[in-house]
Amino acid sequence: MTTQDTRTEEEIALSRRNFLGWLGKGVACIGAVVGAGSAIGSTEIVSAKRAFQQDDEQYAESIKNPPKVPDYNWNDHDWAMGVDTDRCIGCLRCMEACKMENSVQMDANHYRTWVERYVYLEGTNTAIVDTQTDPKNIENAGSETKFRFDNRYKDVKVDKAFFVPKLCNQCEHPSCVQVCPTGATFKVKDGPVLIDTTYCIGCQYCVQACPYGARSFNESRGTVDKCNWCYHRITKGLNPACVEVCPTGTRIFGDRRDPDSPVSIFIRNNHVQVLKPEMGNAPNVFYKGTDKEVV
Repeated sequence: MTTQDTRTEEEIALSRRNFLGWLGKGVACIGAVVGAGSAIGSTEIVSAKRAFQQDDEQYAESIKNPPKVPDYNWNDHDWAMGVDTDRCIGCLRCMEACKMENSVQMDANHYRTWVERYVYLEGTNTAIVDTQTDPKNIENAGSETKFRFDNRYKDVKVDKAFFVPKLCNQCEHPSCVQVCPTGATFKVKDGPVLIDTTYCIGCQYCVQACPYGARSFNESRGTVDKCNWCYHRITKGLNPACVEVCPTGTRIFGDRRDPDSPVSIFIRNNHVQVLKPEMGNAPNVFYKGTDKEVV
């Protein structure tokens, strides 16, 4: 379970959370009355759970014995991620590792991170884009717990093809936070945007507001889910699971306050860009080698 470390504003934060909890319950009750069976109303019958907890027993244990994060101060860090698309081979190990680490539903349509395949056929200027959710790729994987791209282009002439890993951009100005009516979605001082699913009412305003398609709705829990850079890992000095398993070094993670961190070196030594800069969200995921059609 991801927990926030003790901080100087703890009393203020607790007061805010108490208020938001009251507000969230009020909004949820209104939703249940106005639209029985709606997304908001349905959350009333779902017990409050953290989105990264797999079952009731695991959740109860995490509440009883929360992990300790000694010597961690979120004021001392500014986390960021780099993505070198020139290195990505589309193996989707990152997606599998993320699901296992964060107890994400083991099907192709629920994910915190994903990979897009861009293919330019000879004589065309427009990319054909597919992901693990494509029916042909699902059939090719042969299992709900494995994800593979098929080889549909083996008999055609391809001018150019590449893979682009995607995930939550942990924006400096996150539109998801702006629209959340209960404060369930919030940005922490060291960079990531987190979800406190205790207060998530399932309205999905944040899903609609995110310009990157990085949020999804967990039907079984009635709450929204997204990548949090494995916050429970990075606060202990570990890499996110997707970074840990990448066999080609496509994903680079680190602290921008440290000039010698992997991500600082990556940003300094490469021409990088962010996705959809015109939206004004100021993402903290920096891409190298992306094509003009990657959005």
